[in-house]
Amino acid sequence: MKLRSMTLEEAEALPRWRRPESLLFLMAFAMPIAFATWSALLNNFVIEAAGFTGVEIGWLHTVREIPGFLAIGVILLILFLREQVLGLGALLLLGLSTAVTAWFPSFGGMLLVTLLSSIGFHYFETVNQSLQLQWVEKKRAPQVLGWIVGVGSGASLLSYGAIVAFWDVLGLTYNIVYLVSGGITAAIAVFCFFAYPQFESPHPQNKRMVLRRRYWLFYALQFMAGARRQIFVVFAGFMMVERFGMKVSEMTMLLLVNYVLQMVAAPVMGRALGRYGERNVMAFEYVGLTLVFLAYGGLYWFGWGIVIAGALYICDQMFFALSFALKTYFQKIADPADIAPTAAVAFTINHIAAVFLPAALGYMWAQSPDWVFLLGAGMALVALALALMIPRHPEPGYETVFGSWRARGAPAE
Repeated sequence: MKLRSMTLEEAEALPRWRRPESLLFLMAFAMPIAFATWSALLNNFVIEAAGFTGVEIGWLHTVREIPGFLAIGVILLILFLREQVLGLGALLLLGLSTAVTAWFPSFGGMLLVTLLSSIGFHYFETVNQSLQLQWVEKKRAPQVLGWIVGVGSGASLLSYGAIVAFWDVLGLTYNIVYLVSGGITAAIAVFCFFAYPQFESPHPQNKRMVLRRRYWLFYALQFMAGARRQIFVVFAGFMMVERFGMKVSEMTMLLLVNYVLQMVAAPVMGRALGRYGERNVMAFEYVGLTLVFLAYGGLYWFGWGIVIAGALYICDQMFFALSFALKTYFQKIADPADIAPTAAVAFTINHIAAVFLPAALGYMWAQSPDWVFLLGAGMALVALALALMIPRHPEPGYETVFGSWRARGAPAE
């Protein structure tokens, strides 16, 4: 079957629901239906059904991050597949893998199904980020990316709300919830494949690995983002279940509150990004994360209760919602033909620490959980130092404050 292709200009004549931005919004909605459900149930499922400890959860997340480290393989795949087709295929794999998660309640089984779903998630995210930066104009990017984050938060909100509302009332099981959520994501992926034409990006993409010295700050920020993200993704939720004994409905309610706030705040964050710039927004994010990680340590030092822990968890998630500032920074400094290959390279760099850090920190967690969060605070401070190197108005030739004299003939800001 040959799919129709059209340029972004030609797509303007289509009904609004069939335009490129609408496809981005629909994909942004579909992915969290599966992934958010998987994440919401994971800690309870592995503890109750598979008897996981901090060591096993660390290894599970290490395996989950391997496909992210290998995201550079997207460059090879786009030699043969359109990015749009590859992205939807990865979304389909994520949905199908999530659907069968409860069929494998063992350490080995969870590693296998997690690996498959992770391939779908990471390859989808790599391509999706590339398409966002190619299809959305630079001037509109902060606002549109804020809307996209809001749509994703709304999908997560829908997933969590359904779990909270019906888990106890209907006596739902892990198998039913995983089957329904994964099936919805897979169905949306199939719909998008047939309902939308193939959109041609305005700039043909380099189909080889791209590593440019002038992107060094972007690479460093990606590495630190991947490293400190593991502290939250792997251990913050695990702590809520292990230390405070939160049930599925309670953990999901916490996530529900978070995504209500994110859905409202993300468009506002997008406007703030357009007004204050990437440097200021990212500096605010990393200062906030440093304080949150230190406060996580306080849960163990001072014996703070579940209310403070829940508030910190929500704050942690809210700061991560600002991560799209790194996308717009790269969009401003990049050669347009570098977006697809650099998205793949960036995902690999982002996951270098993710491959070994969860397993290593699992052993640290077993000895002293507070040290894990202290390490996270240190990572956030390093990321803050890097963010302060971003100029107020980044552009090609002016990627860092150190390039200001050469690019502008004036001292750095």
